[in-house]
Amino acid sequence: MAKKKRKVPGLNASSTADISFILLIFFLITTSMDTDMGLARRLPQPPENEEIKQEMKIKERNLMEVRINAQGFLWVKNGVINDFIPEVRELRNIAKQFIKNEENLSSLPEKHPINIPLLGMCALTDKCVISVQTDRGTPYNMYFQVQNELVAAYNELRDELSKQKFGRAYAGLSDEQKVAIRTYYPQKISEAEPKNYGGN
Repeated sequence: MAKKKRKVPGLNASSTADISFILLIFFLITTSMDTDMGLARRLPQPPENEEIKQEMKIKERNLMEVRINAQGFLWVKNGVINDFIPEVRELRNIAKQFIKNEENLSSLPEKHPINIPLLGMCALTDKCVISVQTDRGTPYNMYFQVQNELVAAYNELRDELSKQKFGRAYAGLSDEQKVAIRTYYPQKISEAEPKNYGGN
């Protein structure tokens, strides 16, 4: 007698979509995505009228120009230097000397007195600006190194002043003390529009 073939029961796929959706949500929540890292910069507020634009003009002695050409060569101009520098590491000390103007040279940023809470009366060079200008073909790695050295110059100056005035590094200061140090050494790094410098 022939045996009857058993019918294979069909799979219930009604919950498959729900399970897939739950798995998708789980992986979206738990997976860490790579994020692009960049340089933190806070852009200044745009000037409200022409009078403010006129006040924004910078005296030559208060401006340090940093240019990077397409080959990654670095040229610096301030009141003391006007030449190519061979190593990007030299930029940090050049920037610190420019910002600090310890000897109050007439070729470097002008100083003026200001009363800062917690620090008292101080002679500041807070009008100085470091302008970075690149070539359209400047290697990104070189640009990043230049920015790193300039930010490090400000960080070192702030640390030195913090230790001198409060006996500890800038990172360990209270919020009020940090404001005082930042008022003494405000970070002013300007980005100029890229130009075609080529190899010269």
